[in-house]
Amino acid sequence: MLSLYCSEHGSPSSKNKRTKCSIGSKSFNIEISYAAKIPLKPIALALKGNEADIGGIQDAVRVLDIILRQQAANRGCLLVRQSFFHDDARNYTDVGQGVSGLRGFHSSFRTTQGGFSLNMDVSTTMVLTPGPVKDFLLVNQNVRELREIDWDKARRMLKNLRIKATHNNREFKIIGLSEMRCNQQLYVQLSNGDAENVEMTVYEYFTKHRSIPLTYSGFLPCLDVGKPKRPNFLPLELCSLISLQRYTKSLSSMQRASLVEKSRQKPQERIRTVTDAMRTYRYDEDPLLSECGISIEKKLTSVNGRILDTPKVGNSENCFPNNGRWNFNNKLLLKATSIKRWAVVNFSAQCDTSRLSRDLINCGRKKGIDIEGPKSLIDEYPQLRRSSPLARVESMFEQVRDKLPGPPEFILCLLPQRKNSDIYGPWKKKCLSDFGIVTQCISPPRVIKDQYLTNVLLKINSKLGGINSMLEVELTRSIPFITQTPTMILGMDVSHGSPGRSDVPSVAAVVGSLEWPYITKYRASVRTQSPKLEMIDALYKPTANNTDDGIMRELFIEFYKTSGAKPKQIVIFRDGVSESQFNQVLNIELPQIIKAYQHLGETDVPKFTVIIAQKNHHTKLFKAEGTDNVPPGTVVDTTVVHPRNYDFYMCAHNGAIGTSRPAHYHVLVDEIGFSPDVLQNLIHSLSYVYQRSTTAISIVAPVCYAHLAAAQMGQFMKFDDMSENSSEVMTSAGVAAVPELPRLHKNVEASMFFC
Repeated sequence: MLSLYCSEHGSPSSKNKRTKCSIGSKSFNIEISYAAKIPLKPIALALKGNEADIGGIQDAVRVLDIILRQQAANRGCLLVRQSFFHDDARNYTDVGQGVSGLRGFHSSFRTTQGGFSLNMDVSTTMVLTPGPVKDFLLVNQNVRELREIDWDKARRMLKNLRIKATHNNREFKIIGLSEMRCNQQLYVQLSNGDAENVEMTVYEYFTKHRSIPLTYSGFLPCLDVGKPKRPNFLPLELCSLISLQRYTKSLSSMQRASLVEKSRQKPQERIRTVTDAMRTYRYDEDPLLSECGISIEKKLTSVNGRILDTPKVGNSENCFPNNGRWNFNNKLLLKATSIKRWAVVNFSAQCDTSRLSRDLINCGRKKGIDIEGPKSLIDEYPQLRRSSPLARVESMFEQVRDKLPGPPEFILCLLPQRKNSDIYGPWKKKCLSDFGIVTQCISPPRVIKDQYLTNVLLKINSKLGGINSMLEVELTRSIPFITQTPTMILGMDVSHGSPGRSDVPSVAAVVGSLEWPYITKYRASVRTQSPKLEMIDALYKPTANNTDDGIMRELFIEFYKTSGAKPKQIVIFRDGVSESQFNQVLNIELPQIIKAYQHLGETDVPKFTVIIAQKNHHTKLFKAEGTDNVPPGTVVDTTVVHPRNYDFYMCAHNGAIGTSRPAHYHVLVDEIGFSPDVLQNLIHSLSYVYQRSTTAISIVAPVCYAHLAAAQMGQFMKFDDMSENSSEVMTSAGVAAVPELPRLHKNVEASMFFC
């Protein structure tokens, strides 16, 4: 048994003598017991390809990772899994609203073909900007005066944050705000452990009893840093947020843009940062690692890579991408749609809708899209701009019905801020679910260039059933293994709420390819599931009347309708799972897909190739010579990959900004029997079929589409309005029911609405 004393005066001088503890001191009894002996031998066996003891390998690597974490903890770092963040002013990047990006480092050990490796990279986490609480509230709510602060919003924001009181240098956790102002709130004095009010306000206590001057706190609420039944009020101006407090809510689009702009590093700068960190942390001198027989080289690992041939892209004529890019300037789209009956709705007061629609029509004509003049240009009534989002959307649709002779086939919606606008979710739901109208939301810049209009038209054309471009191997029907046998390509992803929201349902999305033997068009199917659940549980969903209401049924039926055949091969790209979840994909998700296929009356089972696509990793590839990023099409499948399993890194895109992050592909199952060259070229090609842009993207298009579908349909439900105290519908088993997403209207359910 170990006794630990935490007080201002240190530990007691004698074991037999009780000492009077100072205010705020605590004592703990800690029992340390032997847990297990963890040998490091499984790591050596794994490096030789012997992974019989998977659990032993994971335990051994975990022990070494703990040593890295402990070293960082000894330096006073904030620990976020295997990333470490030091409180240094040079590492902070202000992104607005009282939030900063804090640069640190990721360090973890991995078994690779080249030996036991230390994976080290620059890492960033979001933290609250330390400093006076007053300053934080002003920037967080974007107001100039304290009297403009929304205190209900402030209460939610400040709850559970840690502050330091400047008058006594002690730290506290905020549990709430006082109900009354500082000059009205009675001071609570503890008497025999019970709280009782005395005839003195908090303001009077600090200014008169403690002789601490307060310049502006009198008319503001106090911070409550006590306990629910024992409040302890502090004036606002005596409190400062301490450093290294994580911010776990979602960033706004402006914050994300600011973070990307300020934290990006060119390849050589990133190399310098990592090598400097190696010298700072001195892992090569760590005594615990040395005792474990670990020595770490100070130079980066050298690997051999290769560059795949660039796929040819075809529209009205073949395009030859240059450095992962091509353009449609003065070129027709492969299959351009026509738009006869459409309208423009304007929720923004800063846009000339007449000029915008005219420019859009002219740009569309150059691309082969026949766009007639809009049937109506509808501006929001100015008096409604302060109404609720639902009321604004309902009012706008009333105008659409009144001013148009019939439902339009397309609506262009102008928003002040597309990703941040409260209008976005309700508007999308109204169009796609209630009325079946294709819509495109934009927030146009002040100066609208032809390239901007082209990008908008690429999305519109795809949503309306057009095709912007295809690969030459599609048009010539020469994709190995795909053209010869009916093959379906799936992209799967699950979108979760922000880390701070455990009540928000997760949204699972699967997209499936259509019109085999092409690999360009996709349909999405989306469902909600329990919060934070990563494995998709509605791929096959039998009902009481022996039908299937799952995701895959929709996709299988649509594939058959558009292809005239049932898939004999299925290539699955699964995003968002870690290595510890690979077996769950094979044991939970794959069997559901098979059951859904067999439920349609099929006795045979297609051949499967299951691939995990990862972007959230810390492996970077740098050119041995030169300062640029590795070129598009770079593949590395040796040295830094798994000692035995089939995986590789691919950088398909052009890293024009910062340092490129390659996609990491893990092939879990390959019943189809692709050779490495054929599979890597297929994956490379799938990075060139993304209909929203004229660039190769960093990960296969089906994965991006699944992510977009989950994110967009997640906006249908105003999850942010669900508070911790809101009522929940319970199932018969006493579990909170997961609210279902509204289904898409039949007019748009098979469209690429997510583009």
